[in-house]
Amino acid sequence: MTPRIEQVSSDDVNAWIIGDDEEVIVIDPGRDRAGVLAAVGDREVLAVICTHGHPDHVAAAPEVAEPDEAPVALHPKDLNLWRDTHPEDDAEIEMSDGGVFEVADVQLEVIHAPGHTPGSVCLYCADLDVVFTGHALLASGPVPHDGEFPDFAGQVNAIGEYLLTLPGGTRVLPGEGEETTIGAAEKHFDVWVAAGPS
Repeated sequence: MTPRIEQVSSDDVNAWIIGDDEEVIVIDPGRDRAGVLAAVGDREVLAVICTHGHPDHVAAAPEVAEPDEAPVALHPKDLNLWRDTHPEDDAEIEMSDGGVFEVADVQLEVIHAPGHTPGSVCLYCADLDVVFTGHALLASGPVPHDGEFPDFAGQVNAIGEYLLTLPGGTRVLPGEGEETTIGAAEKHFDVWVAAGPS
């Protein structure tokens, strides 16, 4: 069956569902357990992947994973942030750079892209020419947290080194807002760097 990508947006957060008619992976379920599970329907959730540990992205992760007893994946450097929301439950999979998830005959490669948080990751699917960027990169550029950049230099370095090296036509599916492409982001990159953490 042909793999596809679905978007569930709630409270300014984009949750992404990638899979086919049988199985899916959920990326950044946010706080909207009901909305995400309604979109999943009767398909099996193989994993719930959190691109970073902030509450607006991980709040519903255990609840979305629970019906299928799916593992939740998080980079270990964001474990402390995760525990702010889920003090009793740790994520079952500790993601690392280069790790791979498989669903519906496509692969998602983990790209560790720190800056927004120490454990921020992106998920690159070469098979579908997409990269899920969480809050590492939006169409508008690098993403602050609560109005400030915890590590602006690290964030733009991760964008330049790990994301802008992907093919220019790659769709960028971010954790909020509209999608863009790697090529479009590359055109604005120098402006973002020059503007600094404003």
